[in-house]
Amino acid sequence: MKKVVVLGGGVAGMSAAHELSERGFSVEVYEHKEHYCGGKARSVDVPGTGTDGRKPLPGEHGFRFFPGFYKHVTDTMKRIPVDGKKTAFDNLVPTETITLGRYDKKPFRTLAHFPKNIAEAEFLVKNLFGSDLGLTREEEIFFGQRVWQLMTSCKERRINEYEGLGWWEYLQADRFSKAYQTLLVEGLTRTLVAAKAKTASTKTGGDIFLQLIYNTINPFVDVDRVLNAPTNDAWLTPWYTYLTEKLGVKYHFSSTVEEIKLDNREIDYVTVNKDGDSIKVTGDYYIFAVPVERMAPLINNELLKTDGTLATIKKLAPSVSWMNGLQVYLNEDVKISRGHVICSDSEWAITCISQPQFWPDVNLEKYGDGTVKGIISVDISDWFTEGTNGKAACNCTKQEIFDEVWIQLKKSLNTGATVPLKEEMVMDWFLDSDIEIDEKPFPEPETPGNASYSRNREPLLVNRVNTWSLRPEPYTNIPNLFLASDYVKTNTDLATMEGANEAARKAVNAIIQASGSNKKMCEIWDLHEPLILSPLRWADKKRYEKGLPWHHEHGLFSKLLLSVTHLFAKVVGIFNRKR
Repeated sequence: MKKVVVLGGGVAGMSAAHELSERGFSVEVYEHKEHYCGGKARSVDVPGTGTDGRKPLPGEHGFRFFPGFYKHVTDTMKRIPVDGKKTAFDNLVPTETITLGRYDKKPFRTLAHFPKNIAEAEFLVKNLFGSDLGLTREEEIFFGQRVWQLMTSCKERRINEYEGLGWWEYLQADRFSKAYQTLLVEGLTRTLVAAKAKTASTKTGGDIFLQLIYNTINPFVDVDRVLNAPTNDAWLTPWYTYLTEKLGVKYHFSSTVEEIKLDNREIDYVTVNKDGDSIKVTGDYYIFAVPVERMAPLINNELLKTDGTLATIKKLAPSVSWMNGLQVYLNEDVKISRGHVICSDSEWAITCISQPQFWPDVNLEKYGDGTVKGIISVDISDWFTEGTNGKAACNCTKQEIFDEVWIQLKKSLNTGATVPLKEEMVMDWFLDSDIEIDEKPFPEPETPGNASYSRNREPLLVNRVNTWSLRPEPYTNIPNLFLASDYVKTNTDLATMEGANEAARKAVNAIIQASGSNKKMCEIWDLHEPLILSPLRWADKKRYEKGLPWHHEHGLFSKLLLSVTHLFAKVVGIFNRKR
């Protein structure tokens, strides 16, 4: 039985271990955290909050979001038993609405899915066309035309042309209003991928945005899904139990990879710091499922002499930024919206969700001191722009971060006589422990270009222009070294649970081939491309091969479909801003 050593126990590492062990490989996983598996996806116990035998309050790195276009990670979830009667996939529940919170304006609400009945259709029409998002007709039409261009561009043009084009430039943001820039341009990049619109790749942003749009117009797809309990309870703990108790995976916590040692152009062993002691770990194959900023320091001169292409990982490593969460615990269950809330005018690109409404079987009286009734989970996606307090989040103390987030939430949601958020509701709060801030602010201002995991232990890879070529394949020129993390080239092409799972599958397939195994390959899905548009993508490919630009004139068929995109021009900004 071939042994595979997996370095990193996040979603990528667990996914690789799952696929390998099901195919008869011996698997050992080494995870640097002390108690938690799942990496950025985990929920955590808030220290010091459990009293009188109750569980600690649930905290997290950031709230979970499972869009309808996810196929890889949800396929794995279908193979994770929970309570012997269902699977982790069964713990996904669809949201119903999306709320757009704006400063000094009434929040805008719309459906989070295609209308399922007349009442929902009336709700959609009333809110969509009876609201004022501040967009002009010209802006709506232009944005619709740009979306149409993405929909009808061939894959080759997206990779070789749009990869080098910033989202801001593609959407010609300088031409239009602040509302256009905030809702339609900055929304996608700041909130979905924690990037800057002027440097974010149009290839990546455009591809993911189209998936959300295609989901929205498909009545058979749940566009937005969340878990029905804290992430560990609903997914990660059952997964860990299944891996270790049923599939025989050995899991080692408090284990951080330190060095890779080669012999005869292959990995001889890796050194791992386990509980403070340096040990040698050996196997037939090695999968590195660690983030790019942690993989880069492991690429030593010996590895580069053997495989010079690994140098691109070092070049890619600075392409990270921050996207971390904060939970607010309330003495009331303030639902706000039956789904995600996007604070479109917030300086720190805040999104949030009221969680207990989706946790029907979770009794919050059994957590903390028993008095918490509401939890608002917030994602902060821009840590480098000044807030209303004149400071960027990365330069604030923890208390200042909470105070400013609460101000931005209230400015976004408390309008006129409607005041869902009140000071007296707040009982406690928890900032992601990956943010390393003492009671004093950072001595030097951080910038996105040097976002350091010495201050944020788990930053997020962002897809900047012209970085696709730096993304490695899951296999390398070192025969027993494989890569499985969200920076690997995947169809998903985004730092998400889906991208991590897909990368793991590709690494496992490479090991199956390298080992000569006859086991079935892991299934890999491409992003959805509507069949009805295939003639137009084919026509654009012919133009691209001739060195010609994209052209919108494809006849009556094109014009009819283009008119449909205009109907979604007001709502696209909302889906742009979802994580």
